Amino acid sequence: MERRYWQMIKTVIFLWSFTIIHLTVWARQQPKMAAQNPSPMTENIRPHHRVPEKKFPGVYEEWDNLLPSTVKFFMPTQHAPDSLNLLIHFHGSPQAANYAVHNHPGWAAITLNLGSGSSIYADQFSDAKILEQLLLSASNAIEKPIRAVYLSGWSAGYGAIRSILRSENKAKIRGIILLDGMHADYVPKGTPLAAGGEIDQNDLFPFVDYAKSSIAGETYFIFTHSAVFPGTYASTTECADYLIRSLSLKLTPQLQQGPMGMQQLGKTAKGNLQIIAYAGNSAPDHVDHLHGLYYFLKMIGRNTEQDDS
Repeated sequence: MERRYWQMIKTVIFLWSFTIIHLTVWARQQPKMAAQNPSPMTENIRPHHRVPEKKFPGVYEEWDNLLPSTVKFFMPTQHAPDSLNLLIHFHGSPQAANYAVHNHPGWAAITLNLGSGSSIYADQFSDAKILEQLLLSASNAIEKPIRAVYLSGWSAGYGAIRSILRSENKAKIRGIILLDGMHADYVPKGTPLAAGGEIDQNDLFPFVDYAKSSIAGETYFIFTHSAVFPGTYASTTECADYLIRSLSLKLTPQLQQGPMGMQQLGKTAKGNLQIIAYAGNSAPDHVDHLHGLYYFLKMIGRNTEQDDS
């Protein structure tokens, strides 16, 4: 009897050990959730033009002592004689920002590339002193008054802008341009809206708040978005929808050509706020927004010129 008892105990221990080992091996074999669902890398329906790869006449400087990566500054030769607007662009080729200010007299540009992911941008600019140092360096390079400061961010660059809008430096920013770059976590994390998740409101509050000031005519806010769907966190389309609902606005279908061969689908506008929807869920469609910066900067520029007159 005692022998049968110990045999049963050994059998239970064996089966328990076998189950644990099997589950461990199975868990290791399961694919981990991707940080983002991949978008198509090609798209052949629309043209995807790019700004010219050439050096425009003007003053170029590189600053290596402010951030982990080199900060690039450009001031075109033809500029306003008394003062300049300053555009600080986060993420993407400096050529896009340089082309934008080259084609819009009265502006100078700073471009920053800190790496992949919005968190690296958000972390750096959570320190308000970083922006202050950038503005001081820009003032020394321009050698004339800075009329107003504008921020633009493509893709992950929105992280820096969100941090700045959460700081006391928010009052220094006259306008922002988000180029297919505004995201938020799902709650629960990684659970899309279609699966019952919600958008983390804390991630979008700074943009909702800034949009209100733009509707009131105090600031300028342009937000463009594609149809790229990351899957594991809120897309730019979902964030645009959230803003529109939060502000009690309405998206108006508006089919027309955009810059770089982009296809506009709809627009929401009130005061100095513009949210513009574009077609496309591929990587080239996403990059179009960066190279279209010159076009969106001119949209702001026309309004600021009217303000100054």
